[in-house]
Amino acid sequence: MAEDEIKNATAEATDEVKATDEQAKVAAPKSKAKKGKRIVNSGEVHIQSTFNNTIISVTDKTGGVLTASSAGANGFRGSKKGTAFAAGVAAEKALNLAKKNHALNSVDVYVSGIGLGRDAAVRAVATAGIKIDSITDVTPIQHGGVRPKGERKP
Repeated sequence: MAEDEIKNATAEATDEVKATDEQAKVAAPKSKAKKGKRIVNSGEVHIQSTFNNTIISVTDKTGGVLTASSAGANGFRGSKKGTAFAAGVAAEKALNLAKKNHALNSVDVYVSGIGLGRDAAVRAVATAGIKIDSITDVTPIQHGGVRPKGERKP
C-alpha cells in the first residue's frame, strides 16, 4: 500500500516537471521586439580634442550617447588624426548621423582639451544645419597642483 502511494507521488512529480519543461520550451523562442529610433529634438555635443585625436560624441540631455565619431574612425592615421581638417570631418559625420537618425535640431556644445580640432569641430557643428544654443569650455584647469618635491627642506 505504501509502495503504491510512493509510486503515484513520484509519477505525479515527474509529470509536473515535464509540464514545466514543456512550458519553458514554448516560452524560450520568443524574442525581444526591436526598439524604435529615439527622436531627440535637442541634445549635447561633446568635443574632446587632444594633440593626437579628436572625439565627437552626440548625446541627449541626460547623457545617453546617440552617435559618436573620431578622426581615427574616419580613416585618418598617425599624425593626420590631430589635424583640424580631420576634426571637422569627424564632427560632420557624427552630426549628420544624429540629424538623420534622431531628428536632432539644436545642441549645446561642450569643448574639452587643447588640440587643433577644437575650433574646426565647432565650425562643423554650425555648418551641419544644427542650431547651437551654447558653447561651453569644460577643459580641466589645475589650480595649485601637487606638492613640489623637496618643498619642506630647510
